[in-house]
Amino acid sequence: MGHPYNIEVELTQNSQLEKVDFNNLKFGQILSDHMLVADYDDGEWKEVKIVPYGNISLSPATSALHYGQAIFEGIKAYKFEDDRVSIFRPDKNFERFNKSALRLEMPAVPKEIFIDGLKKLIDIDRNFVPNTAGASLYIRPYMFATEAALGVHPSKSYKFVIITGPVGAYYNKPLRVKVETFYTRAAAGGVGFSKNAGNYALALYPTKLAQDEGFDQLIWTDAKEHKYVEEAGTANLVFMLGDTLVTPGSDTVLQGVTRHSIMDIANSWGIKTETRDVSVKELIDGIETGQVSEAFAAGTAATLTPISEIGFEGKVYKLSDPETRTFSNRVVNYLNDLRYGKIEDPFGWNFIVE
Repeated sequence: MGHPYNIEVELTQNSQLEKVDFNNLKFGQILSDHMLVADYDDGEWKEVKIVPYGNISLSPATSALHYGQAIFEGIKAYKFEDDRVSIFRPDKNFERFNKSALRLEMPAVPKEIFIDGLKKLIDIDRNFVPNTAGASLYIRPYMFATEAALGVHPSKSYKFVIITGPVGAYYNKPLRVKVETFYTRAAAGGVGFSKNAGNYALALYPTKLAQDEGFDQLIWTDAKEHKYVEEAGTANLVFMLGDTLVTPGSDTVLQGVTRHSIMDIANSWGIKTETRDVSVKELIDGIETGQVSEAFAAGTAATLTPISEIGFEGKVYKLSDPETRTFSNRVVNYLNDLRYGKIEDPFGWNFIVE
């Protein structure tokens, strides 16, 4: 049995719900009325509360601002046609969150706070879960070091927070991506597998350079030789190579929940899947010979976004028309039907918020 945390609730007196235009949802711009907050100090979690969304007061010496102990997750909740609300696979995000915490020398968050607190928070703000097609409630659990002292050492105190907000699509068109052969996102033995703030900060400048060339995102490659495909920074990469669904996998790549789900669905359909090293040469050769029939980005925010073009060493390689892709279209329709409760859930992935 876990610790019986008493989650105190303070409801807002100033709801923002009426101001939300559910037909025009920009990703990450609208936040729900409440947030969950918990503090870690003296070796234990305490002060677990759901309170009105608002600013957090910090010391200028707050450890996370100086030494980077900050991690997060991305989860989505969906509204079924019968108005029930379901969170998609939060148990996987809970496991990954605590793996990130371990790597950054941060305390684990108990399931009674992460999962039970999340369900309680979503129940309170269930009216923020959109019922418009393609929309969902984005959920951002995060934790950061709060000790107000300088000096490189693990913080003695931490704050865990969950905020949420209704969102539309993260990407609204197929992606043009560029293979990055100079800058590095993650190295073996590092923190590439964790969802920490620093991974995203160091990706911003190289991504901006690619965007200046007309690309949407990068394909990151291995730090040692830049020969092997890793991920897109905001999503995992998946390719249909011949009759096999292939995705890169190593400790430099985030173990994506959406990618994992897509591979499981493919296996259940009798499609061969492989998680292995994929060289840039194999990818480019495969596009030229037609062996690579599909390529897409997979992630909580991105869901499944087709890749239409890949730039490498000054040349752009075009892939098949996304509308004609057999597997991608079949799996995204299936995944949507599953998450919106339109079909049976044979995997037990939907966590219904009672």
